[in-house]
Amino acid sequence: MQKSELDSSAKRLSEMVSVLRKREIVRGLTPEKLRLILEDLGPTYVKLGQIMSMRPDVLPQEYCDELVHLQTGAKPLPFEEIRRIIEAEYDSPLDQIFREIGEKALGSASIAQVHRAVLKDGTVVAVKVQRPNISGTMARDILLLRRAAAILKLVSKEESVIDFDQLLDEFQAIARQEMDFLIEAQNIEEFCRLNADEPHIDGPRVHRALTTSRVLVMDFVEGIPFDDEEALQAAGYDMNQLGRRLGEHYVRQLVEDGFFHADPHPGNMRVRGDKIVWLDFGMMGRLSYRDRAAVKKAIMALAQHDAYEMKAAVLALGLPKARINHIRLYEDVEALIERYGDMNFSDVGMGELTRQILTTLKNNRIAIGPGLSMFARGVITIEGVLRRHCPGLSFADVFARGFSLEFEKNIDWGAELARIKQDGYHLVKKTMQLPEQISDILRMTMSGQTKVNLDLTGSEEPLKRLDGMINKLVFGILGAALLLASSVISTTQMTPKILEIPLLGVLGYMAALVLCGKLLWDIFKNR
Repeated sequence: MQKSELDSSAKRLSEMVSVLRKREIVRGLTPEKLRLILEDLGPTYVKLGQIMSMRPDVLPQEYCDELVHLQTGAKPLPFEEIRRIIEAEYDSPLDQIFREIGEKALGSASIAQVHRAVLKDGTVVAVKVQRPNISGTMARDILLLRRAAAILKLVSKEESVIDFDQLLDEFQAIARQEMDFLIEAQNIEEFCRLNADEPHIDGPRVHRALTTSRVLVMDFVEGIPFDDEEALQAAGYDMNQLGRRLGEHYVRQLVEDGFFHADPHPGNMRVRGDKIVWLDFGMMGRLSYRDRAAVKKAIMALAQHDAYEMKAAVLALGLPKARINHIRLYEDVEALIERYGDMNFSDVGMGELTRQILTTLKNNRIAIGPGLSMFARGVITIEGVLRRHCPGLSFADVFARGFSLEFEKNIDWGAELARIKQDGYHLVKKTMQLPEQISDILRMTMSGQTKVNLDLTGSEEPLKRLDGMINKLVFGILGAALLLASSVISTTQMTPKILEIPLLGVLGYMAALVLCGKLLWDIFKNR
């Protein structure tokens, strides 16, 4: 078994090398070339590229923009293969399960393909069938990626904000979610439950009795794709009205439910009657209450031009990977406020603002979790959809309106007034204690009992440079001392000798050479 696994891994490595050679990786890497390489490497790397497209803290923005266009389509499997998979899952002949099933695939992606079918009771359904061996292929590829990440850690001693283990954990969790159709079925049911009171939003009904981890059966959704503007307008729909409903609902998913569609491209939406029906719930994101509070704080701080609150929100959005330089972070946040603070909120691009916040996090070595990376991708994608198909609509306006309504709906004025009274009482009490406290401080100072702890924020870099200068000075002194001592020893008749030079002198010269070489290299590297 182990030998077969080794052979399989070796074969996969050979395939990967062939792809890299075909794309001439030695001539350099461009965003388009990276996308083509990932597509050639197969479904695992396509999915990894989709995850990386959500992470501007991992890749430069131009690469993220290119990876958004990764093609997930794949050549459909022969219907006989689909028949074999379905019958194996149900342990029954196909004609005992469905009255009929279309042999032509409605859609084919790297993980699964979809066929139209009719149940015995006449219900029209969509049957999503997972490709064979996809789970094993992805597991093998992820193992190879983890080994490559471990090698990179050994080779590179530089501490990076990019946590490859965390990135692969995130990728593995998303891939596991997409490959287990029982999880997708749960996602659909949770989505439908959360939106049961939405008059213009819907999702497909899952047929639980026929759903397994590899086959998903749900109601077939008849409708017009959201990006088919001609058909929608011919049917009498107003694109701006549809766009406003879509935007308002997506904001609700983000700020109220904390459970949102992480891949909201037009192919995953259908317009049926007066409802927008969402499809493909394999990739869903979740925002914790803490993350949603941080996002709200960031938006409020931007609207109020409050750099201090924005800085606090930025810190709450991520996990520092190194000691924070608060002066630099504050300057970056002020620059962000200055860039967007004077703009009308309707002119603010929410996708671009999200990118700028993530860039600020990246520049200050603050990593983000999977929920926020999916949030960023969702906002960028949905804003692109609305800009392309509903040009008269501002997603920033929709976002601000949804945010304001959610804030007003959740506020408890009775509790707020009680809190204000309590805060006022504590403020008056502390104010009355101030003279006594100042008197104690003065008395302790005059008696020499006062101690002051001073922490100079931003002093780490000058101290680090000073430490480096002292190290170079020590290297220089040691090298000179060794050189002089070796020269003195070389004038003696000390044995043993090498080429008539005492061995101890030779060793001293070599040590001096190494120290001087190290010193010159450090000077050249940091010139």
